[in-house]
Amino acid sequence: MTRLSKPLDPTLTGREAEQFETSLRRKIVGQDEAIEQIVNIYQTFLAGMSHPGRPIGNFLFLGPTGSGKTRLVEAAAESLMGDARAVIKVDCAEFQHSHEIAKLIGSPPGYLGHRETHPLLSQEVLNQYHTEKIKLSFVLFDEIEKASDALWNLLLGILDKATLTLGDNRRVDFSRALIFLTSNLGASEMGSILRPNMGFAASEVARRRSAGELDENVNDKITRAGVEAARRKFTPEFINRIDKTVVFRPLGQPELRKILDLELNMLQQRVFNSPTAAPFAFSLTDTAKEFVLREGTDVKYGARHLKRAIERSLVHPISNLIATEQVRTGDLIKVDFDSTLGRMTFFKEAEDLPAYALAQIVGGSITPPSRSSAGTEVEMPRIITAKSSRRS
Repeated sequence: MTRLSKPLDPTLTGREAEQFETSLRRKIVGQDEAIEQIVNIYQTFLAGMSHPGRPIGNFLFLGPTGSGKTRLVEAAAESLMGDARAVIKVDCAEFQHSHEIAKLIGSPPGYLGHRETHPLLSQEVLNQYHTEKIKLSFVLFDEIEKASDALWNLLLGILDKATLTLGDNRRVDFSRALIFLTSNLGASEMGSILRPNMGFAASEVARRRSAGELDENVNDKITRAGVEAARRKFTPEFINRIDKTVVFRPLGQPELRKILDLELNMLQQRVFNSPTAAPFAFSLTDTAKEFVLREGTDVKYGARHLKRAIERSLVHPISNLIATEQVRTGDLIKVDFDSTLGRMTFFKEAEDLPAYALAQIVGGSITPPSRSSAGTEVEMPRIITAKSSRRS
């Protein structure tokens, strides 16, 4: 035996976990701590070091609405399973009364409708998204604070022993599941920290938040507010079964700008993937992006308000242009904002562009359309105007 004194680096991650982390960071903005926690648990699973007889990981995500809690779960499923919908989602608002637990586990024998009641958390449901390469289940209990005590008690066995007993005494194994609990607990306290009511402190926090310059002291206060709110709501035995509690930070202007670019890419991909719309490319000027950001910035509602602004300012007008055949296959559309008119304007800058040209325009992160037009002729820009609807 050769004695060595070779240093090892336990901070390194494997190739699969590194690819997983890279994929999540492309999809999620401003929540680095949450990404790190999921990647760490996934690395432990890949190494075969997960605790036997327990779920792979139990996560409690806290934070205000629109900060990306549910989106992170969907992004993790998309990165590993290839489908953002590969998440078994339980809306806890539907389980505010004890008797509604029967929808999850089924009615016991002897009850009326026993055979007609199909439990939402059966082994077949849990395994439906397993692949030959990855046998993982993503289970999301959304807005857990709205559930009844009966659902919390049911979760105690799942989080601790990875076992659920159905109404007909069948057992469901959660040992290959990632369990996510989301909650808005503490959101009002976090808002008070970020929005002081008086004088210089209020304007200074607002300025630093919009610039993404909040210090660690403010971040620590936000984290404590979320954790303390959860401890007030849930019992100690419930909290003790959580592996990782992550408080999601409210999103500021720098994060919303990045999210805007991600949402625009997703909208472009939607255009390319549409079975009915002719594939075309569009781009926004900086002025147009600033307008969408102004319309979509709301501290209370986070990124969801930005998505609604995109729907109003872009999706609806573009849908009208498609329906009236003002845009066709291979067109390049430039979107601007006219401050005098107070509305978005749409210009056709080119037409009959082939698929490879559209791919170059939109960049490498978007899959180009398989269909293309044969021509490459470019005509002078034509202006198309459309009023931006104010309806939500």
